[in-house]
Amino acid sequence: MLDIIILLIIAAITGSIGRTLVGFKKGGCIISIVVGFIGAYIGTILAREFNFPDLFSFEAGGIKYPIIWSIVGAALFTAILTLIVPRSKD
Repeated sequence: MLDIIILLIIAAITGSIGRTLVGFKKGGCIISIVVGFIGAYIGTILAREFNFPDLFSFEAGGIKYPIIWSIVGAALFTAILTLIVPRSKD
């Protein structure tokens, strides 16, 4: 149970960093967690496809979570979201 909580916290941090790099402000902590996990998936696929090394990863409960590639993937995913989601007038 503790491993899952640690992975959720890491996903929230990497997702929020990726969202901040792009400038996406909508959503809260749950959205950051989702973006972090999707970013880890996208980043891992890109790293394997282009044969990039695993720069920094965290392992909890037998699950390897790539920190750098999840931030890159989260930023890419958020950039695509900003093209789809209409901007609010603030």
